[in-house]
Amino acid sequence: MTRLSVNINKIATIRNARGGNNPNLVQVALDCERFGAQGITVHPRPDERHIRYQDVLDLKEVVTTEFNIEGNPDERFIELVKRVKPEQVTLVPDAPDAITSNAGWDTIRHADHLRRLVDTFQSDGIRVSIFVDADERMVEGAKAVGSDRIELYTEPYAAHYVDNRDMAIAPFVRAARKANELGIELNAGHDLSLENLRFFDEQIPGLKEVSIGHALICDALYFGLENTIQMYLRCLSSEAPGGLAGLH
Repeated sequence: MTRLSVNINKIATIRNARGGNNPNLVQVALDCERFGAQGITVHPRPDERHIRYQDVLDLKEVVTTEFNIEGNPDERFIELVKRVKPEQVTLVPDAPDAITSNAGWDTIRHADHLRRLVDTFQSDGIRVSIFVDADERMVEGAKAVGSDRIELYTEPYAAHYVDNRDMAIAPFVRAARKANELGIELNAGHDLSLENLRFFDEQIPGLKEVSIGHALICDALYFGLENTIQMYLRCLSSEAPGGLAGLH
């Protein structure tokens, strides 16, 4: 079964809108784990507009499932990850002013830089995942620099799913097969939702983990956090029909 890591950035966004500590980010992370999430993901950005660097330190003390820190590996990010030593770091090439991640690494052009980063984190026992587009060449590049995993950037799949899901999934299947062939493990994330997650999981061979934040938190406004996490987990299970059918 593919593992579900819940990205809690949006909880921090709500908290920061009013100051104080409501909602309590740490408590939400604990609740996500209690409700069945198999991991917690955070994406601290330099301006700390949602996840703050102190949040990452606080979460490290309490998260008992897999802790995944993702972000652009500037000097401050590298220092934070090496201090926290999460189970996984996901390297994402987003600009400081980006609203959200919008592209994967060019693992060929940036091979030397990525190789140094991979060595830096792996030397501390941290699994490294590189965020890439669904491009077999980028998968090969990630393998060449020694990364443990890749995370497929799935926004293009989500954007075209309604129009033609078979066409939308095709490049991701090819990229996944290349990853399987090369022996590099596979994650995925960005705009995956109750609508498109099950089909993605069924079609992608060797998928280890999905990281989902925005859609899951939006759904939780209607269905409740516990119920929503269970619905997403059912999308990743062969035991039940589609996500919304699992509502209780």
